Amino acid sequence: MVDRWLVETELSEKWDFYTRANVGEVFPDPVAPLSFSYMQVGNEPGPAEKGFQRAYIRFGSHAPEEFPADACTFLGVTGGYCYLNASAMRLLGHRAPGMTAADIDYAFFGDAPGVPPFEPVDGDDRPDLTEKIAKTFEWIFSATDLPDVRAHEEMVNRLRRDRPDLRDLSDRELLDRNLDLFDTYFEDLFAEHIFISACATVPIGTISGVCEAVGRPEDTLKLLAGLGDVESAAPSMAMWDLGRLAADSEVLGAIFDAGISDLEDRLRAGTDLPEVAAFVGKFDDFLVEFGSRGPNEWEQRCPTWETDPNLALAAIDRMRLSEPTRSPFVHNAERAAERERLGVEIAGMLDGDPETQGRFLAALHAATVFMPGRERTKTNCVKLIQEGRMGAHELGRRRVAAGHFHHHTDFALLTRDELVREVDNPGTFTPQLREREALFNEVAALQEPFLFTGGRPDMSTYSRRSAADVESLAAGAALVGVGGCPGVVRGVARVVLDSHDPTALAPGDILVAPITDPSWTPLFVPAEGVVVDVGAPLSHAIIVSRELGIPCVVSATDATKRIPDGALIEVDGTTGVVTVIETP
Repeated sequence: MVDRWLVETELSEKWDFYTRANVGEVFPDPVAPLSFSYMQVGNEPGPAEKGFQRAYIRFGSHAPEEFPADACTFLGVTGGYCYLNASAMRLLGHRAPGMTAADIDYAFFGDAPGVPPFEPVDGDDRPDLTEKIAKTFEWIFSATDLPDVRAHEEMVNRLRRDRPDLRDLSDRELLDRNLDLFDTYFEDLFAEHIFISACATVPIGTISGVCEAVGRPEDTLKLLAGLGDVESAAPSMAMWDLGRLAADSEVLGAIFDAGISDLEDRLRAGTDLPEVAAFVGKFDDFLVEFGSRGPNEWEQRCPTWETDPNLALAAIDRMRLSEPTRSPFVHNAERAAERERLGVEIAGMLDGDPETQGRFLAALHAATVFMPGRERTKTNCVKLIQEGRMGAHELGRRRVAAGHFHHHTDFALLTRDELVREVDNPGTFTPQLREREALFNEVAALQEPFLFTGGRPDMSTYSRRSAADVESLAAGAALVGVGGCPGVVRGVARVVLDSHDPTALAPGDILVAPITDPSWTPLFVPAEGVVVDVGAPLSHAIIVSRELGIPCVVSATDATKRIPDGALIEVDGTTGVVTVIETP
């Protein structure tokens, strides 16, 4: 049994509650040694950890002296997987005026079992920081735009436009470009992402509190739907248009009907036909704008829509087969109209309390600024990583051709320092790469704990993912999670464990997934509903389902193991209840 992964951080003894919540969407797989430099460089905190600290200091919830200079606080890598320090983040809720640690727990965990209660200790109460947080709250409720975020967006877009022909660069130039991009930009982009993410929790808490107070808690989700300008949903909108082009063309339809394998090559081979040429031209534009998205997109070793366009074409194919009534544009407009109507209605219920009414209206507006802003800051980071990825993949392909790598993504199995040595002395690590690949696969086959307290878990006690003994739900049985997007739908459950292959999902099926990142988003559009094993109000699945108007339930523990594939199920996106109507 594996008892240690190649890289790990020291874990905090002071703040010892760690979780996979939220970060599991960013790093669903074991952390590759090269990506470890996001968290730690040598014995010092790396750019991601420094970005976290900067964000929480800027928010006002933490003071600089609370962070050790020689260790990570917010990020921990143990047992191969990346964790967030929930103890440190709970302090934001504990110290913020009008909030509690429980508010942070709900945002991250929903109703996930096993979350330990928050117990304050000496030093947790900081009136000076509470005052700073109050000033941040004032800014959040008055902000109308996020110019720094927009500037970062233009910067990463410019990097993409100015990308050199990577084939013309030497191996050392490819590596230097990768490291320079990371060293120059990542910490600032990530700090902005974490700060805006923290800001996004504030209007959600206010809206939820008002809805509870007026006896309309079910309307909280509806008031956060159809916000518009959400980066994670934008690719689905563009894919829908491409899918309509394919659906309306007999020529394109025939090419798609021949199967997903080598679909890109067949399309490009047919560009002598005007319809195919028009589609390919629009698809190339799509790859420039959204090519950075894909499964596990924060890991440079993983494919994206630009490195493997057939991943995107497979999702477009699912949309091609969908009825026009499933248009995400229509659903988004419906949700936006409902949000506007409910906002006016609930604000009217507060006419006797002008202060609360003003706070509620400000929170509604702040949600339209900070929730899309959160997704935009995440996309900015992902686009930067894509620029590094493209050069790293080119370097890897050269190493395969020279016989030094077994696979072009082997670069990720080396630490930063090792990769520099490998470029300077090709073949230095060739003997170890097979061993590391086997170790990676062993770690990936283990089920890491979702949360833990009291020190590093023992990897030798982890069960194998395939060995989990979970009883399937029978007809009439129900699974309770957290409602993510309101609505009640019925459909055939399709358990999809890998977004690489969406072909098992037919239009009108209900997608049942273990966890979702933006590579899953296009699967939402043809789906009747979405059920996810884990998640919370700020998880990717909820944000996107609200934009696309698709009933969604998250934090449905072990849904992918308990819901039989092919069962007829009912999903209530308001109550969070998933009921098995008929088994296959």
